[in-house]
Amino acid sequence: MKNLLAKTLTISALAFSAYSASAADKYVLDPTHTNITWQANHFGFSNPSGKFAKVEGTLLLDEAKPENSKVNVTVSVGSIITGLEKFDTHLKSKDFFNVDKFPNATFISDKVEVTGKDTAKVHGKLTMLGVTKPEILDVKLNKIGENPISKKKTAGFSASTTIKRSEYGMNYGIPGVSDEVKLMIESEAAM
Repeated sequence: MKNLLAKTLTISALAFSAYSASAADKYVLDPTHTNITWQANHFGFSNPSGKFAKVEGTLLLDEAKPENSKVNVTVSVGSIITGLEKFDTHLKSKDFFNVDKFPNATFISDKVEVTGKDTAKVHGKLTMLGVTKPEILDVKLNKIGENPISKKKTAGFSASTTIKRSEYGMNYGIPGVSDEVKLMIESEAAM
C-alpha cells in the first residue's frame, strides 16, 4: 500500500512538473511601450492617424505551443490622441467613440493560428461601443528575452488588422471618411 501511494505521488508530481513546464507564462503589457495607432482615409485626400495612449492587458504566452497562448486587452478610448485638441474632442463625442457611455474597448483572443516561425493570426472578439464582433490580428513576434533595463523577461510584438467601424455602429462621415480603419499595434509585455 505504501509503495502504491509513493508511486501515485511520484506520478502526480511528474505530471504536475510536465504541466508546469509546458504551461503558458503570464506577461503584463507595458503601457509605456504599448500603443495602438489607427489610420482612416479622409475623402481620398489623406489618411489621418492617431493613437490610443492608454492600453492595458495580459498575455499568456506558451512558447512551446504558441497556439495555446491568449491575450486580453483593454483600451481606454478616451486616451485617443491626434495632436489636434478639437479633433480629439470630436472623436470622443457621440459621432465616434461616445466615451462618456463607452469608455473602453476590449479584445479577448479565442484562437491562435500559427502561420510561421514568428507569425500568427490571433482570432478574438473586439467589443467597442457595446458591440462585440470577431476580428483577426496579423501578429509578428519580434523578440523574447531579458529587457536590458528592467531585467525582466519581455516579449515584443507587432500586429495589424483592418476593421469596419460601421459594424460597431460608428457611421459618422461614411463614405467620405472611410468605413475601413487600419489598426497598427506595437507592444511589449513583461513577466
